[in-house]
Amino acid sequence: MKEDDFIESLRKGTNKAYSQLLDEYQQKVFSTCISFIPNKEDAEDIAQEVFVEVYNSIHTFKGNSKLSTWIYRITTNKCLEFIRKRNTKKRFAFLQSIMGTEIPLDKTGYFTEMNHPGIILENKEKSETLFYAINQLPEAQKIVFTLHKVNGKSYQEISEIIKKSVSSVESLMFRAKKNLQKLLENYYKNNR
Repeated sequence: MKEDDFIESLRKGTNKAYSQLLDEYQQKVFSTCISFIPNKEDAEDIAQEVFVEVYNSIHTFKGNSKLSTWIYRITTNKCLEFIRKRNTKKRFAFLQSIMGTEIPLDKTGYFTEMNHPGIILENKEKSETLFYAINQLPEAQKIVFTLHKVNGKSYQEISEIIKKSVSSVESLMFRAKKNLQKLLENYYKNNR
């Protein structure tokens, strides 16, 4: 089925089209989610939210990009929204603890917790450190690095997903690598 026909079937809400959508994109969306949020249950929840969003807003898809690019954009945005909400809750809990209200801080190190199904046990510590460092990057750098290095997207695909020029993507990637290098050097200096 051609992409235009497929999109039209999605807009009509046919079960066959949504079944095909899940078959084609479920694993890709989940892989992107787990790259940003290294916790299997949360990544699955966010992946479900992505498909609900696709279902609810397919009529707004203008076709200025490929359907896959649009879905990746939704996925990335849902992941970032989740991270922002989680960080806001941590800050709120911290402020409440300072003010004397007894709310325990989340000390689980959520974004260093590795429940990523592809991680081999002996590489778990290195992976936790890397994901921790990635999550310290500024948001734009984190997105570009994750989409390119973890999800294997080309600079052109990332450019379409985040709506920035390829040269901007390259620049963000360069800065992300430099920042990661510094973060990891500092981590290993301080943890010897």
